[in-house]
Amino acid sequence: MRSIKSVYKIGHGPSSSHTVGPYRAAKLFGARYPQADAYRVTLFGSLAFTGEGHGTSKAIKSALPCAEIVFQREETELPHPNTMLFEAFQNGNCTGSNRIFSIGGGSIRIENEPSDEEQELYPQKNFTEILLLCKERSLNLSQFIYRMEDPSLREYLKVVWEAMKDSIQRGLQAEGILPGGLGVTRKAKLLYAKRCYNESADVTMDRMIAAYAYAVSEENADEHIVVTAPTCGSCGVLPSVMYYMHQERGFPEEEILDALAVAALIGNVIRTNASISGAEAGCQAEIGSACSMTAAALASLFGLNIDQIEYAAEIAMEHNLGLTCDPVKGLVQIPCIERNAVAAMRAINSVNLSRFLYSTRKISFDEVVATMYRTGLDMDEKYRETSHGGLAQIYFAK
Repeated sequence: MRSIKSVYKIGHGPSSSHTVGPYRAAKLFGARYPQADAYRVTLFGSLAFTGEGHGTSKAIKSALPCAEIVFQREETELPHPNTMLFEAFQNGNCTGSNRIFSIGGGSIRIENEPSDEEQELYPQKNFTEILLLCKERSLNLSQFIYRMEDPSLREYLKVVWEAMKDSIQRGLQAEGILPGGLGVTRKAKLLYAKRCYNESADVTMDRMIAAYAYAVSEENADEHIVVTAPTCGSCGVLPSVMYYMHQERGFPEEEILDALAVAALIGNVIRTNASISGAEAGCQAEIGSACSMTAAALASLFGLNIDQIEYAAEIAMEHNLGLTCDPVKGLVQIPCIERNAVAAMRAINSVNLSRFLYSTRKISFDEVVATMYRTGLDMDEKYRETSHGGLAQIYFAK
């Protein structure tokens, strides 16, 4: 497996696959052909169907201002649902081209080229192998991670954590209507302030965590800076729970960083053995992965053992199986924003169950990850980020 650093990418929303990945691809292609006087970028699959709502053209043009963007919606036999064809021209002649895939979480892959984006650091292929090694050497997960990664990881996690906090704090102050034409009003500030007179401690916790999740997700929908965790569409789940635990429960930032490392390891296992792309495997690959990462991070923060951490991550993923990706109008707003808040609370419940029931479990984390991927591949294409089914279709049929 590769470094966990790349699970967290800091960039503009609203979509890691549709904005962060295409922007990086455009920057790379422009650097390869700097003498070109024109560029053409053809978008296929999910990028063609929902790229306008996700701001893909804007992201590409910010790196290649003179690029012509073509939405090719007819071709269906694609090597990846997020396929782009970049072409460079000089005096009307094509001087070079690359087919590039946005594979999820802002990562990209160039066709027929080895990936040099991320260094392979982990010989372990799945969580089972990690679990065996940790038990054999009496290591907890964060100790294992710091032994495998280079010394710069800690500083990178600090940068990631600061960016997560910033997105929450900005989102809690912002008001108004989100762009895109759906008329969705920002709700984070209202949620945070609207305390009921007889509100219990549990209700307060849920409301505040929901407010934090809304804050980040609304910042993402407004195309502001967020952290992929593991994607932009699911960027509010992990920060909301970690921020609450730091602000309200007093967990020190040094322990939060360790928990973020554990979360990234879980995300790394998922993307290595399945997918974190909604276009490839539905929203279970995005929100399901984020929920699983958050459950593992929280279990680690609470000092639970490695079996309990695994079980928490497994519960969180298992109960997101089959979750479709059907964004209304191709925007990361309905159902995406609300879904981040629900997943954050589900992650907490997963940890509470794992604390007491881990010795009774029957399904391993690796098994539920494999199931998620198979489910995603079996899922009808219209439920994989094309906005052709589910809520996206029902909304405009009203």
